[in-house]
Amino acid sequence: MEPDVHRDARGFFLETFHARKYRDGGVPPDFVQDNASRSQRGTLRGLHAQRQRPQGKLVRAVRGEIFDVAVDIRPGSKTFGQWAAATLSGDNFRQLWVPPGFAHGFCVVSEVAEVEYKCTDFYDPADEVGVLWNSVGIDWPLREPLLSARDQALPPLDQLRREFGQ
Repeated sequence: MEPDVHRDARGFFLETFHARKYRDGGVPPDFVQDNASRSQRGTLRGLHAQRQRPQGKLVRAVRGEIFDVAVDIRPGSKTFGQWAAATLSGDNFRQLWVPPGFAHGFCVVSEVAEVEYKCTDFYDPADEVGVLWNSVGIDWPLREPLLSARDQALPPLDQLRREFGQ
């Protein structure tokens, strides 16, 4: 998503969400939860999703720059395992729409990044599923990321593929 940004000598103004415009662009307006994070350079968060109550996510970097990724992990999908990525920053104002059923993750390429995202369903830790960051073939802009213990222990995509009967 590329919001309209109005810049002048004072700074900028933009709409970060407009239900009618976003719905026309394929993003449903039914958000129920907003999340925010701050991370240092080299941090990789993800790849996360939920099984029974998948969350759609509208992601933006408020400060700094991230490499943001969505991976199709929908059971029965012809594009299972395929991924898309975008560079989001506090300067370019781009947003990435991560549809329900896609795993989401990002890595920080600036000194610090602050990320905000809207979700279409509530977070449920019991419903969480994930994919190991380096098992999908994503061309990440870093080789040795800072990972949480939880993200280090996520299963590889092939295990999820077998589990889903792909």
